[in-house]
Amino acid sequence: MNHAAAEWHRLLDFDRRHVWHPYTSMAKPGPVYPVVRTEGCQIHLADGTVLIDGMSSWWCAIHGYNVPRINAAIADQVARMAHVMFGGLTHEPAVRLAEKLCALVPSPLEVAFFADSGSVAVEVALKMAVQYWEGRGIAARKRFLTIRGGYHGDTFGAMSVCDPDTGMHGLFRGYLPSQVFAAAPTVPFHGTWQPSDLDSVTALLAAHHATIAAVILEPIVQGAGGMRFYHPEYLRGVRRLCEQWEVLLIADEIATGFGRTGRMFACDWAGVVPDILCLGKALTGGYMSLGATLTSRAIAETIAPGAGQALMHGPTFMGNPLTCAAANASLELLLESPWQQRVARLESQLRQELAPCAALPAVRDVRVLGAIGVIEFHDPPDVHALTRAGITQGVWLRPFGRTLYTMPPLVISPEELRRITAVMCELAAGRH
Repeated sequence: MNHAAAEWHRLLDFDRRHVWHPYTSMAKPGPVYPVVRTEGCQIHLADGTVLIDGMSSWWCAIHGYNVPRINAAIADQVARMAHVMFGGLTHEPAVRLAEKLCALVPSPLEVAFFADSGSVAVEVALKMAVQYWEGRGIAARKRFLTIRGGYHGDTFGAMSVCDPDTGMHGLFRGYLPSQVFAAAPTVPFHGTWQPSDLDSVTALLAAHHATIAAVILEPIVQGAGGMRFYHPEYLRGVRRLCEQWEVLLIADEIATGFGRTGRMFACDWAGVVPDILCLGKALTGGYMSLGATLTSRAIAETIAPGAGQALMHGPTFMGNPLTCAAANASLELLLESPWQQRVARLESQLRQELAPCAALPAVRDVRVLGAIGVIEFHDPPDVHALTRAGITQGVWLRPFGRTLYTMPPLVISPEELRRITAVMCELAAGRH
């Protein structure tokens, strides 16, 4: 064993004993694979293995890795100012990012709050909704209605509106706020619309609207809760019901924003404008953690007279200049690129190459929307076994629940994507 290999052996042993990775047990930690470099759509491991990234590092690296333009933006910014508090101060990268976002989102969304992450963006949205009703003098509206099968983050407010069965409610029962859960939509994106799909949310809003601050949902795509795609008419119906009962609508576009579904925002599929919009993940092109919560001026100005006399949230690293510089460069790259054509090409290729998996005995469903390809099994697979098998074939995939899926960088080549889909089909067929 050479020196470099011996040092990695030591580091991995320390990692196993002292570093807590996401969704793992320290009593029985799962395998981790040491990365030494990322480039384009590739992840380079310490042992020389090169993996095609089918995950965009949890859906955020839409431009791939080591992007010269984003690198240069960060380098330029760090030479001038790496950080300064945002309380009472401002700076050009944050203002320019707000300009870009306000120009990109639909009217009347025009006020942006910068948060540390997607989960925090959701927390801010929940606070905005509660404080809005406080400002209106209707303090009873403190609960949220959401749909089953959703995922909105791992902080406590966000957890409270995740699916109550597959989420973390059981672990934290008695601590999490009690929310109102409607049945998940059942009509798929390309299915025949059935108005009865709205019956649950219709009944619950009629019964509970007096205490509901907002409806919060992931538009069109329920991501980490199961990678399901539902009909745009469902979203239109929820918007109408919110207007009928004077309830706010929060759209969590952290996973779906910035072109992933084939539209800039998933809400665009339904022509719906939420009252509050949460963004994150791809906002910086996967370089740094940043979230944004946008709302209308009417809502923002109604919050001020309420309890606290201000929106009660202020992260230490809010509006960090480096993250804002990365986000500005990432958005410029996206908007200057033929991203619609790229996503359409990815969707077509995913449909064609994953379609044969639908006939496999272990497979329950195959579905594609934009740059998202999903194979759903009848039974949960062995996640670690599938991950290892993918690695042996040069592909990085991270299954969860009953799904094996890919959300690759939008810049991935046809050859690289073909390798991902071929491996997915082999894994679905049990050839590993």
